[in-house]
Amino acid sequence: MDAGAPIRDGLSDVERLRMRRAARARAIRRRRRVAAGAVGLVVVAAAVVLVLAAGGGSTPGAHKTLGAAGTPRTAACLGPRRPEAAAILEYHVLLPAPAGAPFPLLYVPPAQFAAQMRAVAAAGYHAVTLDQLWENWHHDTPLPCGKPIVISFDNGYAAQYEVALPVLAKLGWVGVENLQLTGLPPSQGGLSRRQVRALVKAGWELDTQGYSHVGLVGLSPSELTFQTATTRREIQRLYHVPVNWFCYPSGEYDPTVIAALKAAGFRGSTTEVHGWAGPNDDPYALPRLEVQPTMSPRGLVEIVADMRDDPPPGDSGEH
Repeated sequence: MDAGAPIRDGLSDVERLRMRRAARARAIRRRRRVAAGAVGLVVVAAAVVLVLAAGGGSTPGAHKTLGAAGTPRTAACLGPRRPEAAAILEYHVLLPAPAGAPFPLLYVPPAQFAAQMRAVAAAGYHAVTLDQLWENWHHDTPLPCGKPIVISFDNGYAAQYEVALPVLAKLGWVGVENLQLTGLPPSQGGLSRRQVRALVKAGWELDTQGYSHVGLVGLSPSELTFQTATTRREIQRLYHVPVNWFCYPSGEYDPTVIAALKAAGFRGSTTEVHGWAGPNDDPYALPRLEVQPTMSPRGLVEIVADMRDDPPPGDSGEH
């Protein structure tokens, strides 16, 4: 989004345009749901009759589902036992942008982040991890009730522990941390190992952007292996987690990079192309939405809904 776009009442012109498009799309969906309503009622009634005739049903109570990193956890409510698409949000620094910051759009103030998460939750979303999506896509493992959404954080800033962890915990949510091992030490605002372990203990998924967040396109074979396979093994050793997903630095990748990720054992990777991630998409080119400070809480919810029909990134990695 253009950092200089005029903002009126908390919404930029771009957000307003997307909201109008989303409103038209929702109106069409409402008409379709009304038309299908009668059929749906008949199907539900028939299902109830069949259950009663069988003399039972499932016992009320908690259900087991997969938590972050594939570990069992208890969910009070489960979604459908079928693959679901999800939006993936991308955050960086959860602080106000300092004067003269070279990339001010990477900063989202803490209060705005908290308001965005409350708005997302109020719109019916529930945060999940990429590993949970994988289990849902490949094994029909049900996700928690609500529309699935992944809240991901890049680079490993300490504010992601200080701000995001308590905000998400209040909602009963976990995040996905895309960690780099060098280049952002605690003295420069990076996560400490203690903070990373605390995120893992809280149920967050730990993935990576490579050893040093260097662009991968054009690296030598040995350098590419170091940034992918070696980094994965080191994070596994340090934090005892699977590290199944990669996040492309600056969103740049090509077929050679994808081949290296496959050889390193990664399940897939995320881009910076807008859209929803679905079970039929290329897992090594999953779309994400970079959240920026120009997005109001309501505007973010509208943008997420509006981009559901955006085309996925190309499988070739050229974009």
